[in-house]
Amino acid sequence: MAGYIGTGAVPQATQKRDSFTATAGQTSFPTSGYTPGFVDVYMNGVKLAPADFTATNSSDVVLAVAAVANDTLEIISYSTFDVSAQTFTGDVTASGGTFLPTGDTSAGDAAAMGYAAADGLVLTGQGSTSDVTIKNDADATVMSIPTGTTGVTFAGGVTFAGTPTFPDGSINIADLDIDGGTDIGAALVDADLMIVDDGAGGTNRKATMSRLATYMGTKIGGGLEFIASLDANNSGTLSFTGFDTSKYDAYRFVFSNIIPVNDNVSFDARTSSNDGSSYDSGSTDYKMARFKGGSYLAYSASGYGAGVDIGSAAGEDGCSGELLVFGPHLDTKKTYLTSRSVQINNTGATLSLYNTGYRDSAAEVNAIQFLAGSGNLESGTITMYGMVNS
Repeated sequence: MAGYIGTGAVPQATQKRDSFTATAGQTSFPTSGYTPGFVDVYMNGVKLAPADFTATNSSDVVLAVAAVANDTLEIISYSTFDVSAQTFTGDVTASGGTFLPTGDTSAGDAAAMGYAAADGLVLTGQGSTSDVTIKNDADATVMSIPTGTTGVTFAGGVTFAGTPTFPDGSINIADLDIDGGTDIGAALVDADLMIVDDGAGGTNRKATMSRLATYMGTKIGGGLEFIASLDANNSGTLSFTGFDTSKYDAYRFVFSNIIPVNDNVSFDARTSSNDGSSYDSGSTDYKMARFKGGSYLAYSASGYGAGVDIGSAAGEDGCSGELLVFGPHLDTKKTYLTSRSVQINNTGATLSLYNTGYRDSAAEVNAIQFLAGSGNLESGTITMYGMVNS
């Protein structure tokens, strides 16, 4: 650049010219080399359109229509140039193309975009508050990486198209803050779910509240565990088969407001040793002492008495009380039973009944049935509990 005064200019593109005199029918012209896309072709002084020739192999230019003898062909090729460490004061637009960085960034870069073989596209920044910030069209922050950290802060909620997977232990337990959650607004039921760690350091799994109830029952020695509850609705019998020799040594049956269809009948319980296929109902199957209002009362047993002279007339409110069953799993011992109940008769008098006795046979008891001395049970509820043995 002889005669150029001042800072050296940015290197500009240069050009090469190849001139040819065509022979009849010639289509291919070998050049001294070119960069595809940077070629102009002139035929007899007229510039050809890109569709009139092909220049793709960096050496030959091929005409779409063959030349005639003595046509002159001039091919001008332009060399590309590199811009190194230049500063642009305005926007830089890559129209119709892409920006392809090939160098990696460095830790000291205030703001840089680069490429690394392992990392792919690399954005590096260094700000007083954030190193990298992504904003939306309203210039509001959407995501940022606080300065000098590896954490990411999102201004709003994050929506995942798929199911996110987090490495074990990556979520701090202190971040599981449920204070802002919505209360269930109802009593907990068996089907409600909770999260448990399946063994310390194991896999997080879901569990129902019914499993918690079972677990608590096994940890409260001698405690009562709910088993089942039945409501009478003109029922001939109410039967319970939820006996479990591995968990319970005794059982408690609580009956509330048992009202028979017929008036002045007994309320009885029968035992079974074949899981409820049949029940002991003979007059000699049970031995017991029965006291009504503190006085001994004779009985005719077709079942173990839990109540007597229960009324269904106006003013009578049925029978309420409990039946305890001891050692039903001991197949070499008799099963002992006690019951106590209270009722109000049609005159408003309060009557109490207390029974003690046993099933007069050494066999396992694994089911119990409740029934009226005659007729059906109109209404009332019976609930079964097991007395946990460990």
